[in-house]
Amino acid sequence: MRSAQFDTASPADTGRQPESLCTHTPTCPTADSSDREAACVIASYPEQGWALLCNAVLLFEDTGELLPDGRVIPPHRPLGTEQLATA
Repeated sequence: MRSAQFDTASPADTGRQPESLCTHTPTCPTADSSDREAACVIASYPEQGWALLCNAVLLFEDTGELLPDGRVIPPHRPLGTEQLATA
């Protein structure tokens, strides 16, 4: 009988994406930075309503975000300005 040998992933190879995919100089803001939305887009799917930034942040068209560590940032659209009627 023949024994089968299976390849197993090493602990370092978990299949997770790196915390940053940025190769720009200077580097783009990290996912933890307050200006994380300024990172470059590396994949865009406007028909689905999202884009992947090089800092591994998923940015949704409603301005919500999914950070690489799984945290969710709720949509934060600027509020519309109301025009006041003058009498």
